[in-house]
Amino acid sequence: MAMAGGGGLNRSSSRGQMPPQELLDDLCSRFLLNVPKEELESFERILFLLEQAHWFYEDNSVEHNPNLKSLSFKDFTSLMFKSCTALRPYIAHLDDIYKDFNNYKFRVPVSGAIILDDTYERCLLVKGWKAGASWSFPRGKRNKDEEDHTCAVREVLEETGCDVSTLLNLDDYIEVSIGQQKVRLYIITGVKRDTVFAPQTKKEISEISCSGAPVENPVARAGSDAQHVDNRPGRSFRNFRFDTASILQSMEASFLRS
Repeated sequence: MAMAGGGGLNRSSSRGQMPPQELLDDLCSRFLLNVPKEELESFERILFLLEQAHWFYEDNSVEHNPNLKSLSFKDFTSLMFKSCTALRPYIAHLDDIYKDFNNYKFRVPVSGAIILDDTYERCLLVKGWKAGASWSFPRGKRNKDEEDHTCAVREVLEETGCDVSTLLNLDDYIEVSIGQQKVRLYIITGVKRDTVFAPQTKKEISEISCSGAPVENPVARAGSDAQHVDNRPGRSFRNFRFDTASILQSMEASFLRS
């Protein structure tokens, strides 16, 4: 299990020029003015659309024009509210709108996967793009009306380039609520050890690692028959019962840092 390129990715540095009005008008038209009416019924949905516009700006506009300034989502949102005629009447309420959106995002359900290789001895982890990002299992927020397992497959594909749709079992998952947010991680096994992983989206994942699984040897039960002991490679993970409480505690710590 390896990452294409053999290492982390370089984060973009800050640049100088603010985006011109022509570009802002194009982003407004592309991501706001020509979407179905129901997508504009709440500020939460509008800011999700602006988030997509922000990704497009960073991944395309900034990449192709080295003179453009890389913007945080908050700065980009402020600029769009000032520039887009449809949003301009709400500028005075932008701080509250942005705060409510962040609170809303922490209620959107998250799905992902704990991915083990075909020897059951290595586990796939990803590291976010932002400075100080922590390692975690590949996962992300569910889209509107999206099923948990569909979200998990999509997020794993986007963050690692690996299609686990044929390996995912709908009944094999752990789930926890962190604050008001439901998090479901499917347990997926059988990914080939020589699989090459590469993020499919820009500026989301900086590194991918396949780490040895932190498991303990199962405690032999008194009177157990030695001939039934599994001595094949990866036996520790096949015989291991997931310490769900420990995994969920680590997940919660990771979410609070991210």
